[in-house]
Amino acid sequence: MISVIIPALNEEEPIAAVVRACLTTGLPGEVIVVDNGSSDRTADRAQAAGATVVSEPTPGYGRACAAGIRALAPECDIVVFLDGDGSDCPEFMPQLVEPIARGEQDFVIGSRTRGKREPGSMNFQQVFAGRVAGWFLRLLYGVRYSDMCPFRAIRRSALDKLGMKEPTYGWNLEMQMRAARARLRILEVPVNHRCRTGGESKVSGTFRGTFVAGVRIMATLLRVAMERRNIGL
Repeated sequence: MISVIIPALNEEEPIAAVVRACLTTGLPGEVIVVDNGSSDRTADRAQAAGATVVSEPTPGYGRACAAGIRALAPECDIVVFLDGDGSDCPEFMPQLVEPIARGEQDFVIGSRTRGKREPGSMNFQQVFAGRVAGWFLRLLYGVRYSDMCPFRAIRRSALDKLGMKEPTYGWNLEMQMRAARARLRILEVPVNHRCRTGGESKVSGTFRGTFVAGVRIMATLLRVAMERRNIGL
């Protein structure tokens, strides 16, 4: 079964449309929206659209993703992550999950920089950070990444063994690093990207958000790169 996890914080406007778009693909057996301390009707709108809503009141992107993982149905064997702000394109879900379902890949990540982007959907810092992180990960592990896109799919059994720890913005990079170090079969595919349809980005919406996210991402890169423990899959 394919399960979708959507971390959400004050995304009342787009969340229902995102949930319905995921369900329209006909792929997920469940869509889990993690309400990460919203002060609006994000949870109500998500539930009305057909999602299972779980609460993680402590802020943190990684904490929200971890809460979603804990809520997965036992029969789930492929997990898809995407944002709830309307910027990711759920219609590209087949490109992410089918290589895993066919047994060809373990981890498939979307690349916004290789796909078609609406003007203004990504700022220079986001594109630059993805390229720099990709260069470091190629140097460390020999794996080519061009983005730290939140839209991704991974085999459940592989995800359970990665030992994810990052509670905040470094979650996506940590998964990419641990997947590479664990020698998962990794594929990057182009995906389209839109401007967010509601709320303000917690990362790129303000200078402070961009700075804090950058610090957390760099700290994650250094922490995971310095770990010596091997992960057996």
